[in-house]
Amino acid sequence: MTARELHLNAFLMNTGHHEASWRLPESDPSAHVDLQHYVRLARSAERGTFDSLFLADGPQLWSNLAQRPAGALEPLTLLTALATATEHIGLIATASTSYNSPYNLARKLASLDIISGGRAGWNVVTTAGAEAARNFGLDAEPAHAERYARAAEFLDVALKLWDSWEDDAVVADKAAGVWGDDGKIHPPRHRGTYFSVAGALNVPRTPQGYPLLVQAGSSEDGKAFAARYAEAVFTAQQTLADAQAFYADLKSRTARARRDPGLLKVLPGIVPVLGSTEAEARAAERQLEDHIVHDHGVARLESLLHLPPGTLELDAPLPADLPPEDAIEGAKSRYTLVVELARRDKLTVRQLIGRLGGGRGHFTVAGTPEQVADVIETWFTRGAADGFNVMPPVLPSGLDAFVDHVVPVLRARGLFRTAYGPRRTLRERYGLPRPANQYLNPAPASPAPAPALA
Repeated sequence: MTARELHLNAFLMNTGHHEASWRLPESDPSAHVDLQHYVRLARSAERGTFDSLFLADGPQLWSNLAQRPAGALEPLTLLTALATATEHIGLIATASTSYNSPYNLARKLASLDIISGGRAGWNVVTTAGAEAARNFGLDAEPAHAERYARAAEFLDVALKLWDSWEDDAVVADKAAGVWGDDGKIHPPRHRGTYFSVAGALNVPRTPQGYPLLVQAGSSEDGKAFAARYAEAVFTAQQTLADAQAFYADLKSRTARARRDPGLLKVLPGIVPVLGSTEAEARAAERQLEDHIVHDHGVARLESLLHLPPGTLELDAPLPADLPPEDAIEGAKSRYTLVVELARRDKLTVRQLIGRLGGGRGHFTVAGTPEQVADVIETWFTRGAADGFNVMPPVLPSGLDAFVDHVVPVLRARGLFRTAYGPRRTLRERYGLPRPANQYLNPAPASPAPAPALA
């Protein structure tokens, strides 16, 4: 093994990340609500000694029913089931700070960490989009900066709740008839701008202290939030140079927040389209692109770019007068990535839809296992990534192929583990210490105090 450890996360999405994956003969259009489908995927990733599984989520119905399998099982419920079907792999759930309350969500995440023996992670999202807002009684989504301000307070409250029990609060003295020590319970008594939370959590402190904290926003607010709180960052870049710039920027921000940059892991998304030869991989990529329904892609692209329906023409480039990023209140970083991709590579709308079909802006690599491993090694060794968020275009076959053919190449090069070893918790696997309880240490090392978010 190299001195640094490569981290691999399996990003699971129903029949696969490619929007046309459900149309292939081998795909099950109902896989998105089939527990056994996810059990199979989890066990495949665990066979490949992946660090973790990741489930995206949002409190709204994604896309439309015509486009691809819609709806999803609630991730914390699903990951709790997967915790009983696996032994080692981490379990990362997406949950919104905009449409949850800290007490209930902290309790659910603590429960997953306890049930799994310390394998839980939380992908912290602020949730963009008016559709979700309207499901919670709002006429429009809150402003971008406000969502991140609420998220910061949400995290502060959750950390207080997870620390509200000292590790040795449970005495269990049968002879004296004393089960626990009330002096080792610390109610948050929090009153802030967005939340008032009085009492201690009703779940003991967990094996990890609290779940691994993951973040996926790459806007200025998102990067400020990540520097302050995140322990792993899922991100999207299309080129090595862009990935290197993001990596250096985020590590620098983390240092300025008085945190150790080495304890934050940057994991870009990668969509591997595999074949025994490069020609075979390209043919598999074309097969998926041939199954794209372009009307769906146009509608989705117009929504992302905040354009009226009917604006885009398939065989024309994007309009020159798109809204600037600072006018966007939704997914700012994804908006910028897509526009820059189209401009840089001079893509028509049809070509852009094809490029986005596999991973919604994440880096797609079509090639042999050795070629995919080359990309992973280059980004890992040249300051662009600490690992990757692996996004198979088709499931389960794409994950099986990665585990069976790419992972052995990475192992042979000394880049990736051959077994899980003695480290049991997800934090241990990421090389992170178990956090000190803030009520016992008034100046915790992580997360460090930082200037207020914009």
